[in-house]
Formats: sequence, structure tokens, C-alpha cells
Amino acid sequence: MSLQAVVIGASAGGVQALSQVLPALPVDFPIPVIVVVHIPPRRDNALVDLFADKCRIPVKEAEDKEPLEPGTIYFAPSDYHLLVEAGGSLALSSDEPVNHSRPAIDVLFESAADAFGSELAGIVLTGANSDGAAGLRAICAAGGKGIVQDPASAEVATMPHAALAAAPGSQAMRLEDIHPALEAMIAL
Repeated sequence: MSLQAVVIGASAGGVQALSQVLPALPVDFPIPVIVVVHIPPRRDNALVDLFADKCRIPVKEAEDKEPLEPGTIYFAPSDYHLLVEAGGSLALSSDEPVNHSRPAIDVLFESAADAFGSELAGIVLTGANSDGAAGLRAICAAGGKGIVQDPASAEVATMPHAALAAAPGSQAMRLEDIHPALEAMIAL
């Protein structure tokens, strides 16, 4: 299995967790990384500016109908669901919140599972609800790979526990082990 994309979901404590995962990606990282972090509505998304200074690959806010580019990190904008369409373009939606969240991790993960099937890795990081669990189950059911932050290392372990329960084939790992695991999956 060779990966075509990575999707990441995080909530409470997510900025700190992402600060260990995203800057570790090398300048030649060959696939897109699509990220949903629970952000309160009507708040400016400071994540792009924060991570653009820390990462070695381009970081941007996702735009509707934007084609995915290799080696780019896309953040969901505040108050919009982010989806991946067949053919590898992004879509934004103002549909109702899912799991009390918009953007919702499950919405991204389920659409990406449909678009990429077995060529997708989904990563659930720290968070205080179960968003991402159903989406990670969908990724694994499509033949993709599931990675979950080790609950013992998560600032809030609720999301990692829910994801591991919903997608038992997923691997729990420490944040510093995620980048090497992705590199190994890409090399397959």
C-alpha cells in the first residue's frame, strides 16, 4: 500500500500535539496532509500562521474546489466542514455541526476514505469528545491505515480512546513515532 494522502483530526490539546507532528514532516514530503482542528465559530484561524513558521512544507487554509497538491498541509477553515471529493479536490460545507463541531473530523475522514480508499492514513490526536472515531473506522474499513495518539500521552484522552474502540485495527503511538510511521507507509 502506498499512501496518497494523510488526514489528521485534533481537538483539546491539538495545537501542542500538531506542533510535534507537522514540523517533523520533511521538505520533500510527497503527499497532502489535511487537518481538522476544532475551532470555535467566528474565530480567526490562526493555525495557518502558527504552523507556516514551524513547518518545512507549505501550510494553507483549505479553499472550496481547490485541488490537493503534494507536500502541502491544508487546515479546515473555522465554521466549515472540510471534505475531499472524488478526484482529489477539497470542498467546504456549512451543513449542520456533526458531533457538536463544524468543522468535524468525521466529515473529513469519511469523505477522504471514499476518495482515497486504501491509499489513506487517518490520524486521531488528543481531544475531549468522540469526533474522529467513526471516521477512522471508515478509513480502516476502506483498507486505509489508522493511527491514534497513545492515550497515555494525550492531553485529553477521550478522542484517542474512542478512536481505538471504534477502529481496533489502528495503531496507538507516541507523537514522535507518527512521522516515521508515515514515511514507512509511503515507502511501501
